[in-house]
Amino acid sequence: MIIIHAKLQVKPDQEQAFLEETKTLLKASRAEEGNISYDLMKSTEQEYHYTMVELWKDAEATAIHNTSEHFTAFIQKAQAFMAAPMDLKVFSGEPVKS
Repeated sequence: MIIIHAKLQVKPDQEQAFLEETKTLLKASRAEEGNISYDLMKSTEQEYHYTMVELWKDAEATAIHNTSEHFTAFIQKAQAFMAAPMDLKVFSGEPVKS
C-alpha cells in the first residue's frame, strides 16, 4: 500500500476557489481502480493549512493517478492557490493486524 500526505498551505483569498477545485479531484480520484481512500483534511491548528491523505493499492495505481486528467488539471490550477510549495511525504505501508 502507498500512503501519501500532501500538505498544502493555501492563500487566504484563494481558499474558496481551492475548495471548489478539490471537489472534482476528490470525486474522480476516489473512483480510480487502485484508490483505497482520498481525503482532504483541514488543520485545526493552522489557518489555511490542509493535508490531502491518499491511500493507494500500489505504486502502479499512484503512477496512473499522477498522469490522470483530473489530477494534472488540478495541479495546473493549484499554483494560483498555494501560499507555499507543497510538502509531499510518500510512505509504503501495510495494515497492522491486531
